Amino acid sequence: MKTIAISWRYLWSRPLAAGLNLLLLSLGLASITFLLLVSHQISQAFERDLAGIDVVVGAKGSPMQLILSGVFHLDVPTGNVPLAAVKALETHPQVAKIIPISLGDSFHGFRIVGTTSAYIAHYQAQLAQGALWSQPMQAVIGAQVARKTGLKVGDSFAGTHGLGGAGSGGDVHGQTPYTVVGVLAASGTVLDRLVLTATESVWQVHETDTALDDEDRKILEEEREVTLALIQYKTPLAAVTFPRFINTTTDMQAAAPALEITRLLSMVGVGTDVLRALAGVLLLTAGLSVFIALWGAVRERRADLALLLHAGRAAAQGGRPAAVRSPVAGGTGHRAGRAGGAGLDGVDRLNAAAGEFSVDRCAGMAGRVDMCAGSGFGGGAGVCALARLRSLPGQCV
Repeated sequence: MKTIAISWRYLWSRPLAAGLNLLLLSLGLASITFLLLVSHQISQAFERDLAGIDVVVGAKGSPMQLILSGVFHLDVPTGNVPLAAVKALETHPQVAKIIPISLGDSFHGFRIVGTTSAYIAHYQAQLAQGALWSQPMQAVIGAQVARKTGLKVGDSFAGTHGLGGAGSGGDVHGQTPYTVVGVLAASGTVLDRLVLTATESVWQVHETDTALDDEDRKILEEEREVTLALIQYKTPLAAVTFPRFINTTTDMQAAAPALEITRLLSMVGVGTDVLRALAGVLLLTAGLSVFIALWGAVRERRADLALLLHAGRAAAQGGRPAAVRSPVAGGTGHRAGRAGGAGLDGVDRLNAAAGEFSVDRCAGMAGRVDMCAGSGFGGGAGVCALARLRSLPGQCV
């Protein structure tokens, strides 16, 4: 303990140099920690939202846009498709399950999604309050929607035409308000930021605003559409033939989420690799700065070490405080950097996602950071030992 205390006091005998070295080391470790945690969380989010969805069928256009709008609800849809065409797919021998999705309106920026209860069951979401809808114009809201808008069971609200919320300039459907009948518990999936209702609700809202008389209403009912359909295969072999069947024999398109997300991650991964390389350079610079500072400190103590050896002290005892300075400095920088990276990640979670922040969820990533810090400890101690041997030739440690 005396050795550690002496090393700590000697380290801060030069506060500016020690502070600068620790700052550089902390920034490098914080950057790498943050990138690792965010990359891990993005991959987990994609896996959660894509679980069990083999293909997305919708209007022809960009496959990436279809996936982003239909699965993650991050983009505008490519258009609508006839309800009859989607119903025809229910009898296809390769289709196990179809979940229709109807988009078009929003509430305070949160999308109103017309679907069936199978959509909630697909993500195994649980109700925190209330119950599922039993008739049109009833809505179940996600945890993030409830937290941001203040809606609760029994409240009523009117949707806004368009997916951008009230600020986008869309018309408010004041004649057909929704009633909140349930609130979902936070699940960490896309459901947390959606307003879910029956597909018939979306049709009713737009048919009420569009139809002039009963005859118009009947025509609109015959021409009903949905935005897209989420499909699960009966067998993995369907992935080879079903998309080709949709793309070549119908006016719709089929997009494979796994393929499109892999392409998206490959494009985003370039920027992540660049940021990771910059963080590595910063960490390397910090490590070199610490090594040079410790090297200079050991060289300044050559006379002290010589006196200790002359007095009969072992070389290892005389040089131990200098050698311990490296793990002390590295450990301090490691803790500060890891806490900083986790703190940035926690702020990002609180701002962009539902659920509480927990470092324990990313324990695997922390192990990789520990490896980086451990390398710094060993390298610093090695430099100190090498400096001692060069300063005291002929002595054996």
